[in-house]
Amino acid sequence: MTPKPLSMRTPANTSAAPRPDAATIRVSIVEDDDWIRDNLAAGLDDTPGLRCLSRFRSAEEALAALPAAPPEVVLMDIGLPKMTGIECVRQLKAVAPSIQVLMLTVYGDSERVFSALLAGADGYLLKRASREELLDAIRQVHRGESPMDGHIARQVVQFFNRRGAAPAEVDQLSRREREVLEQLARGAAYKQIADTLGISIETLRGYIKVVYRKLHVHSRGEAVAKYGPR
Repeated sequence: MTPKPLSMRTPANTSAAPRPDAATIRVSIVEDDDWIRDNLAAGLDDTPGLRCLSRFRSAEEALAALPAAPPEVVLMDIGLPKMTGIECVRQLKAVAPSIQVLMLTVYGDSERVFSALLAGADGYLLKRASREELLDAIRQVHRGESPMDGHIARQVVQFFNRRGAAPAEVDQLSRREREVLEQLARGAAYKQIADTLGISIETLRGYIKVVYRKLHVHSRGEAVAKYGPR
């Protein structure tokens, strides 16, 4: 069963939601589960200082609407129907970098965690979090902090402890291969990397395969974990 954050209650009528004042944090929700999405919205509208500005079932809906009517904070699921929440974050940050994004997901594996953070997510919380933990995380991310589940935070610490741990492997990369790795570490999409380096997508994929082989890794997250300042 999918974890259900915030207490269950009858979803609020958004047209009757109280008018926000200057201190109200406007929050948008990107979540394909109707029950979770509606209860999150109701819980937000029932909390002083918070308001659900908008809600979306898919990344595509969110990307079409959020740049024109931006909230302060977005709650983003990862497992969306078509485009993933991680790719949604990457594209949203490219057009509206001031929006703070808090990932709210059942996934706690390091690959998704680091992919989300590299894409531009500002915090990462698991759906098993309590109501108060979630509400506090929204306030934290709005203040410019990076709230994370304790398990996730430990993974992040371990990640930074490993950065640069294998200099011999990174040092064997060519100049172009290092440029590709640097762009991967910045969370850039493949098309953006190709455009920045002035190469085709297919050429870029070839470089990435070589980088993975030389670093003895199989994913973007693993490659970035071996990348350190040079």
